[in-house]
Amino acid sequence: MRRADKGLSDQETKDLLVQGDYGILSTVGPDGQPYGVPLNYVYKNDGIYFHCATIGQKLDNISAEKRVSFCVVGNVQVLPKEFSTRYESAIVFGPAQEISGNERFDALIWLLEKYSPDFLETGREYIKKHDKATKVIKITIEQLNGKAA
Repeated sequence: MRRADKGLSDQETKDLLVQGDYGILSTVGPDGQPYGVPLNYVYKNDGIYFHCATIGQKLDNISAEKRVSFCVVGNVQVLPKEFSTRYESAIVFGPAQEISGNERFDALIWLLEKYSPDFLETGREYIKKHDKATKVIKITIEQLNGKAA
């Protein structure tokens, strides 16, 4: 980071990851084409978890290059009179891979708890019904950067 005085502490950065509503996953395709896609996620156990369909561009890209970045932005306040914007951001870097077993099921429940806490029982049934049409991916965080501007 160019301006160290703008850096968030590790704890502040992790708090932003916990509180964020969505993030942008950035991957690179087999042809070198960059690809960024917004998605729902949950931050647990020093990892970012998300679910997706069983086929698609992000999975193709992760198969070609497992190194990804993931960005969350929060506390945004546009300051028109100052020609500026206040915000906090967290960017993580690390390998992404499909997970299975208990970790996969746990991640789906964590997503359910984050986004649909009032519908846990219905959500569990939804997970069972759509289980075969869903993959769960984990980004293992190797590097974490936070910034407040």
